[in-house]
Amino acid sequence: MKAFLSGDEAVARGAYEAGINVASAYPGTPSTEILEAIAKYPEIYSTWSPNEKTAFDFCSGASFGGARVLVAMKHVGLNVCADSFFSMSYIGATGGFVVVSCDDPEMHSSQNEQDNRHYARAAKVPLLEPSSSQEAKDFVKIAVEISEKFDTPVLLRLTTRISHSKGIVELGDRNEHTPKGYVKDFKKRVILPANARVRHRVVENRLKELKDFSENFEFNKIEDIDTSVGVITSGVSYNYTKEVFPTASILKLAMSYPFPSELCRRFAKRCKKVYVIEENDPFIEENLKIEGIKCTGKEKIPLVGELNPTKVAVSFGLQKAKKKTTFKIPPRPPVLCPGCPHTGVFYTINKLKLVATGDIGCYTLGGLPPLNAMDSCVCMGASIGNAFGLEKALGSEIKDRLVAVIGDSTFFHTGIPPLIDVVYNKGKTTVLILDNRTTAMTGHQEHPGTGKTLMGEKTVALDLVDVCKGIGVKHTYTIDPYDLAETKRVISREVKRNAPSVIISKRECILLSKKKRKPLKVDEETCTGCKLCLRLGCPAISLQEEKAIVDETLCTGCTLCAQVCPKDAIG
Repeated sequence: MKAFLSGDEAVARGAYEAGINVASAYPGTPSTEILEAIAKYPEIYSTWSPNEKTAFDFCSGASFGGARVLVAMKHVGLNVCADSFFSMSYIGATGGFVVVSCDDPEMHSSQNEQDNRHYARAAKVPLLEPSSSQEAKDFVKIAVEISEKFDTPVLLRLTTRISHSKGIVELGDRNEHTPKGYVKDFKKRVILPANARVRHRVVENRLKELKDFSENFEFNKIEDIDTSVGVITSGVSYNYTKEVFPTASILKLAMSYPFPSELCRRFAKRCKKVYVIEENDPFIEENLKIEGIKCTGKEKIPLVGELNPTKVAVSFGLQKAKKKTTFKIPPRPPVLCPGCPHTGVFYTINKLKLVATGDIGCYTLGGLPPLNAMDSCVCMGASIGNAFGLEKALGSEIKDRLVAVIGDSTFFHTGIPPLIDVVYNKGKTTVLILDNRTTAMTGHQEHPGTGKTLMGEKTVALDLVDVCKGIGVKHTYTIDPYDLAETKRVISREVKRNAPSVIISKRECILLSKKKRKPLKVDEETCTGCKLCLRLGCPAISLQEEKAIVDETLCTGCTLCAQVCPKDAIG
């Protein structure tokens, strides 16, 4: 039986066929669809966790009991659980432990282009890189086998093109696995220094065994054709290599760490020239040069951005770079959706001329024109700590005009500890939690505040007011962001408060809202063309012949434009 699957869907199918018992993740592009697809298999207990570390630790515990587990995340998610990841390398895997990292070259939806192949080397765990949906599925099963044979977590690295491209996949049956049960093992699982010193030696010996395995790994394939040019590559770059160098000999590394240096040496000896084609960092290239193997890589291949066949061909002078188009495409900057409940908050921040430290989410768009209402965006959960640091560094100079902005899902992810920091260290920071009742940016996934699990079960919905007050923030308030007067009044009051405060802007994401409102219209005779309504940045509002016009097909009837109109021309 065959199916047409994306790489993410293929990983999910691989988890099913490999007998994975437990899977967890925090949504993040390009990895989100893995757990969404896994949730369709009732044989696998699957969860959305509050963040990647809780997901990783949950799976670690299940592995202690002999369950086969898979945890998935985007590349920056591995930063969040790195502490656990490194420790589990020492502890090993009682049940097969697959760690899926989806890197994002070109930063289609990310704040950096980090190359997580380095994590495999740093943590001393094996690394697999599929180059197709079929391999994405097959490598999950292989990862489980390697994990259980060598007692180690295995890093399965996809990139955006592998995650989101679709291909035909040959399906198999499930290899049912029954967890063995928990057996106490103090010396293996309690990483005290005395135990860890012993475990480190185990890891180093394991690495030697894994290197031998990698040298003979059947998916590290040599394709001998014309030996005048040899290309060493991996992942999606293999596909580009095949297209650009159809007659070249190719060594495709599917298990690129531990690095199969002897295999590469044998291949290089056959070829007059050796090229390395890989995205992002020169991971393969550096390993080759450490071994004294001459090759050409980043001297030609771009270090920055995502590759494609054209870029590869241009890099080697096989094709001329395409000339830039002479006509100008109208700019289309990303904006918040029409009727987005965050718009009113950002409009108010801009109007009050506040400094707003921001966070990761669709609300990050509030930093763009015309709202211009966000001053920083570092990583998940950084906004509150950033604001607190500014407060302590500048004191009264900035206190009365400083807010931290964070979404509800991001707050549960990594926003609670920095809010505790504010309370504990006597801060006065004002935090705005934009609660739209979902993890909106990655496609409306559930989180601890929604009252529903990934598997569709009803559960406890954490109340943000209770959480914040429980932390010790006595001044916690809820506002309706569609009420601009109230929003301005409460924010203006709280930034001046001599104590920490939290303002929860509570409105369901407009894309989930089932309430239908009548689209607004502009009275052309009353409208003076002052353009104040355009400052909302709403895609439903534009200017035509110096008069405001509302696109009724986009308008959600939120009334924000009517509230800012000084002439009452919108209604």
